[in-house]
Amino acid sequence: MKDDEFRPKLGKIRSRGSKAGKRYAGQIQAAVNRAGGRPMRGGRFTGSRKGRGGAAAALLRSRDRHAAFRQRRVVVKARIVRLAGKGMAGARAHLRYVQRDGVAREGEPGELYGAERDRVDAKDFLDRADGDRHQFRFIVAPEDGIQYDDLKPLTRRLMAQMEEDLGTKLDWVAVDHFNTGNPHIHIIVRGNDDRGENLVIAREYISSGIRERAAELVRLDLGPRTDREIELSLRQEMEQDRFTSIDRRLLRLRDNDGLVSPTHRDAFRQTLHQGRLRKLERMDLAEETGLGRWRLNRDLEPILRRMGERGDIINTMQRQLTGKGRFRSVAEYDIHDRSAQQDQPVVGSVVARGLADDINDRHYLIVDGVDGRTHYIDIGKGDATEPTPDGCIVRVTPRNAEPRQIDHTIAEIAAANDGRYNIDIHLNHDSSATDRFAETHVRRLEAIRRATRGVEREPDGTWIISPDYLERAVDYERRRAKAEPVRVDKLSPLSLEQQVEFDGATWIDRELVSGSPEPLRDAGFGREVHHAQARRQQWLVAQGFARNEQDRLIYRDNMLIALNRRELNRIASQISKERGLTYVETRAGEMIEGRLHHCVELASGKYAVIERSREFTLVPWRPVLDRHIGKEVSGVMQREGISWTIGRQRSGPSVS
Repeated sequence: MKDDEFRPKLGKIRSRGSKAGKRYAGQIQAAVNRAGGRPMRGGRFTGSRKGRGGAAAALLRSRDRHAAFRQRRVVVKARIVRLAGKGMAGARAHLRYVQRDGVAREGEPGELYGAERDRVDAKDFLDRADGDRHQFRFIVAPEDGIQYDDLKPLTRRLMAQMEEDLGTKLDWVAVDHFNTGNPHIHIIVRGNDDRGENLVIAREYISSGIRERAAELVRLDLGPRTDREIELSLRQEMEQDRFTSIDRRLLRLRDNDGLVSPTHRDAFRQTLHQGRLRKLERMDLAEETGLGRWRLNRDLEPILRRMGERGDIINTMQRQLTGKGRFRSVAEYDIHDRSAQQDQPVVGSVVARGLADDINDRHYLIVDGVDGRTHYIDIGKGDATEPTPDGCIVRVTPRNAEPRQIDHTIAEIAAANDGRYNIDIHLNHDSSATDRFAETHVRRLEAIRRATRGVEREPDGTWIISPDYLERAVDYERRRAKAEPVRVDKLSPLSLEQQVEFDGATWIDRELVSGSPEPLRDAGFGREVHHAQARRQQWLVAQGFARNEQDRLIYRDNMLIALNRRELNRIASQISKERGLTYVETRAGEMIEGRLHHCVELASGKYAVIERSREFTLVPWRPVLDRHIGKEVSGVMQREGISWTIGRQRSGPSVS
């Protein structure tokens, strides 16, 4: 090469274009980054970056804070789910739920997709996850998600970026939901990395890193927020009845005395702070102490967050009621707080059932009550309550966290027998008790043992009851109340209108002959029930089940039994034609044997279909039979119910 010629060499200064040319310190830092952490400073270790992605999260958090104003906002919710025990059953249920009807853009069921395919089989994904310790569930909700025609490309780019940040390939599936005002993505990620080891993601990356990465991608797609968009959004926040970014900024400005002096060089920011403080003052959440200083309510954030949640709930109730053609005043709304459920049961018609918290699988019911009010009720875990179709009649009762009478009986018997309990001890202690009654106490102990592990059972079936048993029973009930805050009893699968001329015993009939019917308010659903009862009475008179005497309506003594038998015979006739079997009615005291085929739901309740070689019978259903469909069962029909034996052997497991 001549003296007047040169060739430019692209790259960093002193770089020799190979890994060997890197400084040793740089190689160490790269290794740390790949491991998902960074060297400890000052000997302190908080654990927040333990796992993959810690370095990426720290880098994202250290970026210019002013850039956040122009960032497109994305909400990310995350949950780590253990798959041991019943976890895989929960994982199957979760996948079924996110693919339910009505969640896609045109109202069709949701479809699972993955990194390369638009349709993924849920069973294949679960089979691969069999044996995994845990899985991750994310909900990604871009604030501007409505502008996307298809969220799949965004999801795939986000997951590719996560793979780069975490240093491993991820096995994941996702479903897009458009059934709310804000389109969002459900993502399920296996808890294993590409080497088959447990995938551990740094807490900091889960809490903020994923959100920052998603916001970056949305900003690339839609562009940064303009000055006008930012100003408009902040002006709207000034008057909102919820916790806002302005409130967060004001809390950061508090001094050691808890006072805020909101001064800012930017006139717009100054106006925002002053406007928000005046709004908080009108809400009794802020007080001006003079000289431009303000004292904020100590519980400002939780109060505003609760107000925001209440506003969201009211919007949900209005949307659901309007969609069903029901119009109720907001003054008649009753929102049941999870932490302080009302003591009185709610009876009424189901307006809607929905998901209040996707990530934690918490559901709600909106019930139009006979008290004339519309109730929003948190019912807890979705699988804890049987399906409740819109229009069905339910009774929702708060779950009591106090020990039951059965617990007091167990504690009393154990205290009199050196802390021991079994069926024989129970029968010797109380000569009036029956085997069946004592068995209910054993099932109670087994349930508490599985949940709290505070009760021991010896090999011979004897239970060791500790002196603090009642406290353990309270702890068990509180845990149940957290997951299942209420009990939902379906009083009728039929809507009010369907019951008026239904050829069978209905909830309206039971209320008409009841000695203590539900009190009806002359407003809302209570008024609708009153009108439906009058129409049902006319039908009963026409059918000969009631008669008018001296301005009084007299019902036949056996009206409910006759109506129930009429429906039972009609259903039995249908099953007989479908199955080619003869229907045989079972009476009290008779033995029942056969195969539990399925259950049918009548207006008066569920019935089990028990089949024999050439005939079948219908008997009242018990929830405990759910897991025994297809098995041989036997039992004796009694007035108060049936004591079932599962399997052909008489010594097999018994359920009541």
